[in-house]
Amino acid sequence: MENAMKSFGENVFRDSNLKKRVSKEVFKEFKASQLGKTELSKEAAEVIANAIKDWATKRGATHYCHWFQPLTDLTAEKHDSFLEPTESEELIYKFSGSNLIKGEPDASSFPNGGLRSTFEARGYTIWDTSSYPFIRENKNGVTLYIPTAFISFTGEALDKKVPLLRTMKYINEQALRVLRALGNTTSKHVFNTLGVEQEYFLVKKELFEARDDLLLTGRTLFGAPAPKGQELNDHYFGKIKDKVINFMSDVDVELWKLGIPSKTRHNEVAPNQFEVAPLFSVANLASDQNQIIMETIEKTALKHGLVALLHEKPFDGVNGSGKHNNWSLGTDDGKNLFSPKRS
Repeated sequence: MENAMKSFGENVFRDSNLKKRVSKEVFKEFKASQLGKTELSKEAAEVIANAIKDWATKRGATHYCHWFQPLTDLTAEKHDSFLEPTESEELIYKFSGSNLIKGEPDASSFPNGGLRSTFEARGYTIWDTSSYPFIRENKNGVTLYIPTAFISFTGEALDKKVPLLRTMKYINEQALRVLRALGNTTSKHVFNTLGVEQEYFLVKKELFEARDDLLLTGRTLFGAPAPKGQELNDHYFGKIKDKVINFMSDVDVELWKLGIPSKTRHNEVAPNQFEVAPLFSVANLASDQNQIIMETIEKTALKHGLVALLHEKPFDGVNGSGKHNNWSLGTDDGKNLFSPKRS
């Protein structure tokens, strides 16, 4: 486990990785863009893209994708290889600043809340500079993931991230107004922070596949009532079975590699219900990390002959799976606005 913890962050391109690879001027411009103070120049974007490409390809990446969260309750991605032809008919690895910053997936088949007709297919993915690029390893290759927002040509949100980013910007502006009125002249930015508690059920794969309702809807629609209800206190925080703890350990390792500080794991109240909780982070990064957590839980469960159920109420008569959101506000100079005396 000590060796596993040493792998923390090895598959994520954090600010510290960028700082080592670019000039002070480029890094300063990048940090300003994270706070919404400026847009990245084309020159800085080219330098940063080259730094990310070099890091990713050294770790075996052959493809990249813009990773976003359309209105489907799922994530979306379209993979492109780094290969580009040259005039001499040779192939080179290339990843430009424009490849990093913007993508143009076909948006006609994504939900849009009635904003436009289906044939008006233009949609754009825009790099969220405050959420870290990362790589995912599979059996036959490695892919670089760029977290992005998804918008229409005229700027309407086509995803769940854009409203969050806009809300964070608005809260920062209004919170600073309040702080100035209270005499605070030092804080320059107010961050929304979020700590998510992800609950889930585990079911043996062969039992899951025997239930058409679970296969089609992710929850049971019929069957005998659960043998016990809320009083199942012997399971809550109880001893974790070997098969489950082995699964949880693999989940932790995968999350640590991606820089996600998975902190807590335990049995929940209902039979075969569990929870994982990372440390809090800035809200949009925490939201992205929670998507990765859910996907990692599902993929890792299959490797252990299990199926993870993330539906909020898969079984009648026992606790459902909540997702507590521990939300707070903090400043760039270390003040917790929900507990100002402590900070």
